[in-house]
Amino acid sequence: MVKSGYADCRGERKSMETIRLANMNDLSCCAELLGILFAQEQEFNPDPAKQRNGLEMIITNPDAGFVLVYEADGMVQGMVLVLFTVSTALGSRVAILEDMIVAPELRGRGVGTRLREKAVQMAIDKGCARITLLTDHDNNAAHSFYRKGGFSRSDMVVFRRVIGCGSE
Repeated sequence: MVKSGYADCRGERKSMETIRLANMNDLSCCAELLGILFAQEQEFNPDPAKQRNGLEMIITNPDAGFVLVYEADGMVQGMVLVLFTVSTALGSRVAILEDMIVAPELRGRGVGTRLREKAVQMAIDKGCARITLLTDHDNNAAHSFYRKGGFSRSDMVVFRRVIGCGSE
């Protein structure tokens, strides 16, 4: 857990910040953040009920992955989630980093970097040998952000087939 914040020598209150695992009380705030993210992504549309359902599936099942939230002064203002799967190529558990979002007014202040690094460290701690993520092909800011965090671009191409009740 990352924490900062204290009263300085004049008694002035400083901002209290933490990065922690999300819980059921965070569903509404996280769904709202996902709405911001999905509104800017090309392939997804915000649907708060679906986002809450997906978040609940992860939060209540630690074997599926985890959701981290950045909280400042009691308000969730950033999040990232990590999902687990298995790589037969590596013969190991691996992770997928999904849905990284920081409230627009906090961008550029290191919040995303702290969330990304905490997510990577927790994936390592959970025995993951690799972490993979997807970004929009033209999201150069995200590409730069992840490269700075040690990620490299893959030559793999994503194909998708929507099936079942989760279709858009």
